[in-house]
Amino acid sequence: YIGVTRDLANRVKQHNNGHTKSTCPYQPWILIYCESYSEKKVAYKREYYLKHSQGYLVKRANIGKYQHGEIA
Repeated sequence: YIGVTRDLANRVKQHNNGHTKSTCPYQPWILIYCESYSEKKVAYKREYYLKHSQGYLVKRANIGKYQHGEIA
């Protein structure tokens, strides 16, 4: 899951409590990686990048690192 929020802890809680229809079937959600930006515009650009082609590969690589114990 890739998204932008001002309150990360609350957003994860919403996903795990079933408040988001599209992510409800995939509970529980575990936060394995996050990035912080001071400008909303930059955060949305990064979100778009990670959801499309080359950025998708970056996202998958990070997930692979987590699965192999490289990210704690």
